[in-house]
Amino acid sequence: MELLWKLIVLLSLVEYLTGSGVLLRPVFTKQPGSVVFPIQPGENRREVVFSCEAQGHPPPFYRWMLNDSFILPMPGSRFSLMGGNLHITNLNKDEDVGIYQCFASNSFGTIISREPVFMLLCKHIRFEKCRVVKDSTDEHVNAPTEGAHGDVAGCNRSKDWMETGEKGKLFMHQTELTFTWIFNEYPSFVVQDTRRFVSQKTGNLYIAKVEPSDVGNYTCVVTNMVTKSSVQGPPSPLVLRLDGVMGEYEPKIEVQFPEVVPVAKSSIVKLECFALGNPVPTISWKRVDGAPFGRKVDLNKASGVLEIPYFQQEDAGMYECMAENSRGRNSVKGKLSFYAPPQLTEKPQDVQKTIDDTLVWECKASAKPKPSYRWLKNGEPLDYMEQDRVQVNNGVLTINNLNLADVGMYQCVAENKHGRIFTNAELRVIAIAPDFSQNLLKTQTLARQGGDVLIECKPRMSPRGVISWRKGNEALRESHRMMVLDNGSLRLSNVTKMDAGIYTCVARNQFGVASSSGSLFVKEATTITSPAGHLDVTVGESIVLPCQVSHDPTLDLKFTWFFNEQVIHFGSQGAYFEKVGGRSAGDIMIRNIQLSHAGKYTCAVQTKVDSVSIATDVVVRGPPGPPLDCQVTEMTETTASLSWRPGLDHHSPLLSYTIQARTPFSLGWQTVATVLEPLKGKQLSATVTDLSPWVDYEFRVLATNSVGTGEPSKPSKKNRTKEMQSSVCHLLPAQPVPEEMQGGPGFGYVVAFRPLGAQGWMQAAVTSPDASRYVFKNETIPPFSPYQVKVGVYNNKGEGPFSPVTTIYSAEEEPSRAPVRLRVRSVSASEVEVTWKPLAWSNSRRRILGYELLYWGEKEKPDAASVVRTEGNKTSVLIRDLEGSSTYYMSLRAYNSAGVGPQSSIVNVTTKKPPPSQAPVKIMWNTSNSKVILRWDQVHALENESEVTGYKVMYSQDKHSRPSVVETNNTSLELSLPTNQDYVIQIKPFSEGGEGISSRQITIPKVEGSIATGAAPKSLGFPAVSFGAVVLTGRMLL
Repeated sequence: MELLWKLIVLLSLVEYLTGSGVLLRPVFTKQPGSVVFPIQPGENRREVVFSCEAQGHPPPFYRWMLNDSFILPMPGSRFSLMGGNLHITNLNKDEDVGIYQCFASNSFGTIISREPVFMLLCKHIRFEKCRVVKDSTDEHVNAPTEGAHGDVAGCNRSKDWMETGEKGKLFMHQTELTFTWIFNEYPSFVVQDTRRFVSQKTGNLYIAKVEPSDVGNYTCVVTNMVTKSSVQGPPSPLVLRLDGVMGEYEPKIEVQFPEVVPVAKSSIVKLECFALGNPVPTISWKRVDGAPFGRKVDLNKASGVLEIPYFQQEDAGMYECMAENSRGRNSVKGKLSFYAPPQLTEKPQDVQKTIDDTLVWECKASAKPKPSYRWLKNGEPLDYMEQDRVQVNNGVLTINNLNLADVGMYQCVAENKHGRIFTNAELRVIAIAPDFSQNLLKTQTLARQGGDVLIECKPRMSPRGVISWRKGNEALRESHRMMVLDNGSLRLSNVTKMDAGIYTCVARNQFGVASSSGSLFVKEATTITSPAGHLDVTVGESIVLPCQVSHDPTLDLKFTWFFNEQVIHFGSQGAYFEKVGGRSAGDIMIRNIQLSHAGKYTCAVQTKVDSVSIATDVVVRGPPGPPLDCQVTEMTETTASLSWRPGLDHHSPLLSYTIQARTPFSLGWQTVATVLEPLKGKQLSATVTDLSPWVDYEFRVLATNSVGTGEPSKPSKKNRTKEMQSSVCHLLPAQPVPEEMQGGPGFGYVVAFRPLGAQGWMQAAVTSPDASRYVFKNETIPPFSPYQVKVGVYNNKGEGPFSPVTTIYSAEEEPSRAPVRLRVRSVSASEVEVTWKPLAWSNSRRRILGYELLYWGEKEKPDAASVVRTEGNKTSVLIRDLEGSSTYYMSLRAYNSAGVGPQSSIVNVTTKKPPPSQAPVKIMWNTSNSKVILRWDQVHALENESEVTGYKVMYSQDKHSRPSVVETNNTSLELSLPTNQDYVIQIKPFSEGGEGISSRQITIPKVEGSIATGAAPKSLGFPAVSFGAVVLTGRMLL
């Protein structure tokens, strides 16, 4: 056998090398299935074809087996093969019924198909009896009188309908037949309802309660759902008896399901239940365990059928059918048991092993009941004679010490009584000489002086042979420093410079020898010269963490920094960390260090041969953390007692505490006074003073150390100080007293007043704490009469002090006359001056506090007029920011505390044209001794602008000092200025409409010689200088 398989493997290898193609194991692409084949009696010329196809290279050849015996197709026999398909002619139901299996084989082995079942059907249907019986007992009985006992019409077909197959099993089930009944003549079929029922299990027609309309002939029709053929039995008459009346009786169940019904997974199960009785019984269903029916369950009460589609494990259990009428109740029970044929959950995969290796294949399937497992090799049961080498345990196949005889196709068969399933896998066992082509030794292996190194040797060979090593041309001998491992690799310990050289691994087995070589280079060890340290820094500082290294100059360094064992990603952590080291240094800088940066920093240095690291602990000192659990322990009218717990000191001792308070009336948090100031760092309670009575307060605490003041604690809960008598002195005029100063509930005001010179005081109480005025009405009081007034306060605790006495006047009357002699003069394009004659300032009833000037544009309405208000006895006003060449209307009226008086007559004025919009250009300058001579082009006004009347020349020693101004009517000017300084000069025109646009600033530098000239660059002008200036006329001597 071993020789045979060696020849097969050799043959396959030869085919592959000669270009026959890639070697492939056989794999089924089409497998035969069960066949139900109808034939007529005496018919013997029918034929059938079982399909079987498989892929593989070399192409598979096929064999067939019937009932455990191989079929030998011979010329002239009824069996023939076309490819893998089996043709059977002249079918014989006695010889051809049974189990067929296809075998596909090539040089890799053999696989077998699933087991199909071939069945033959006799198409002829023969009835033994077709009759109407009473109580299913009498041979020929007429139905009783109307409304009496129910009847059963029997439909018994011939037992020759079904053929037998494997080992006498019945392969045609009753569910493949359907039954219907014809009433009198076709096509009048019996309609099923609560009174009439046709069983699809027995074929019988049941009538629970006979009615006169039921009298007639009944014919049973049986249909084969496989062949789609039907046959009718002989008619059976149903007549009424007239010799008696049958009374009412309890239900009698005639159709019921077995006590145990096995149901396959995912199949459809139908339970039948029907009863005779008078009155007609009602049928109901339930699960004995009380579980409700799922939505998929179909309860057809009219036909007495319970249908459960897609049957699952949870549908299994006891079911009960109940038949009930007014005379009684009857029931039957049956159990639905769940079963499932095997379904593979884990399949073995093709594998290639070396000689003497171990094979472990797992095959698992889900089924109910649990499946059993068996293994086939090349279509035959596995040989278990070598139990020490071949073992099967619950679907797991283990073969130890593999050899060439184990090569082949293996199949796992999982089966239970409801079915079986096959899965295939190929085992290849290779035998080859040592080969390094896929795993050469590394060309270069680097090692650290004083360290360990492993040189791997992984040749491909089967069976496993002997591995030896040599250095240069000398064989290596194992020592305490040099060791050849079980897998063939060479380990060197405590490497020295002398170990450098060329190493060769030599592999041998019975098929040959092979070797592979590589070089070992020994490098100097890497060391970190920076000492491990401990740094103590303050928040906000910048520090450098050193990582200086001594290393082999031929090796590249890789620096990696860790913070608390997490890699630092430079550039992605808020720009705090920055690399500052060179090629042989990994120093990093931490900028603006924060409290969160405290911890352990590790510098790891890596080369191709080794790695080292060093750690530095960094302590960051910062302001304290927020104090904890700030609470108010006691409140009085003006004090509060607080307690708290210390927060984190952030590595700097606490020096002091500060307490802040907030009320609904304060602008944020305010520092408050305490009994002891300052509060020492170890003090954890304090009494706050100078609080307002009857006010809600929140408090918080801040801690301070040598670094600074930290974050505040969480605010305390709101607490209200106790009430007390108000001590507020209310000054007039005043706003209402703020709530935080009212001292308690029931706050109000006491207003005391008297005529000037009188002795007694009149008083009035104002109960609203929000009040800010009190009106005393008396028609006899003359206008503008002097009164003395003082205001006091009170609350539930009593009255507070009065304010100082203030003299006020009773209401006066508004002015009764309008101002006269209103005059308006246009000053410029944007300004007009308004004058008027004043009214008498005061009399006994009226005062004049000032005047209101109303003005509006030509296109505006008086209601939208702008208002300029003056105070006192002023008789003129200058209105600015008007539009040039525009008409404005104006009127004037006086006012006092009572209101405004009548308006004067309306006057109008037109503003002057706007000043020139062009700036002076072509400015030329020259210096001579102590003089600066300027020249520029004349500025020409546009049609809608006022004519230029002169120019203002502004000069200063720099751009920021206050300039001097000279006016001139010409386009040139001579200035007597020292020429040893720089000057900044601007020129702008002016007209009766105002000042125009300034030229660009020009700079005249100090002159070293006696003569210099220059010109301003051509550009648009800049806005006029807006700061104040000293104005001189052009004719002044400078």
